[in-house]
Amino acid sequence: MAALNNSSSESTQSENENVQVPVYTSTAQLLEKLQEKWNSGKKQPYPAMYSSIFGGITLDPAMMVIPIDDHMVHRGHGVFDTAMILDGYLYELDVHLDRFLRSASMAKISSPFPRSTLHSILIQLTAVSQCRKGSLRYWLSAGPGNFLLSSAGLPTPAFYAVVIDADYNQCKEGVKVVTSTVPMKSPLFAKMKNVNYLPNVLSVMEAEEKGAFASIWVDEEGYVAEGPNVNVAFISKDNELLMPLFDKILSGCTAKRLLQLAPKLVQQGLLKSVKTANITLEQAKSSSEMMFIGSSLPILPIIMWDEQPIGDGEVGKLTMALSDLLWDDMVVGSEAQRIPVPYVQKTHI
Repeated sequence: MAALNNSSSESTQSENENVQVPVYTSTAQLLEKLQEKWNSGKKQPYPAMYSSIFGGITLDPAMMVIPIDDHMVHRGHGVFDTAMILDGYLYELDVHLDRFLRSASMAKISSPFPRSTLHSILIQLTAVSQCRKGSLRYWLSAGPGNFLLSSAGLPTPAFYAVVIDADYNQCKEGVKVVTSTVPMKSPLFAKMKNVNYLPNVLSVMEAEEKGAFASIWVDEEGYVAEGPNVNVAFISKDNELLMPLFDKILSGCTAKRLLQLAPKLVQQGLLKSVKTANITLEQAKSSSEMMFIGSSLPILPIIMWDEQPIGDGEVGKLTMALSDLLWDDMVVGSEAQRIPVPYVQKTHI
């Protein structure tokens, strides 16, 4: 049997070594091959993409590509951000766009367009996509041009954006989390929303391997930091809403919006106070309620941390009250937070 298995292995290796790699000399032939993946008849998850490389919007998912020599691809020299689309409105686009440009400045990436043009492109892209519910994700890159380390010789930065059609709803079920053993990013890179997400990916994988939803980073001083791509908040036993300071972590747009909305619960006598502070691991785990905060959630209840129940191990009433505040803000909030998308009929060049 061992000899048979060895023979089979050698045969497979021989076949792999003799694989004939196709060479596409025709653009049309290659495009046809790329489109095979998407011609399944299923609804396309990416209805539209903008690229400054060709200076327009494509509705063909096979053409939603980035040059291999783009420095965002091979050097990680890029930043990104995301705004949610809900019921035909873009939620907090301006707040996210401002953070996007701050990240770009920190990463020493200039924009090929002024802010007003970026804003216009993103709204037009969403309108053409016909997407009523999903997300709008966009990137600024040092741009394509070579495979060097420095971006000094590159022709121009690049701007990309894509609409992602996805259904999402208010989260009402609690999840489990673990403390991450993956080293967290330094404050410089944590506060800059850049494309280098390998620590975030590894921390999520670590949590999933332990049967948890996600992980929590704790800094070198023992203070709670953040989740892999979300902020975290707590309800103390005294009914205080506590959130970690933003001095070492990403300044979450949704978290900051919650800090603006939460005083309504103080006025109603449900919360004692709302504040940001250094929160120790012991203090956090002894809280009565815990939650993740992020654009697509907007709040996700956490009921267990490192196999230890948070509070009574059930989804907290104050957590859901805060979730209702944010969800209502997304659905019926003011014009300052919600931009109506001027949907148009698709036109092709």
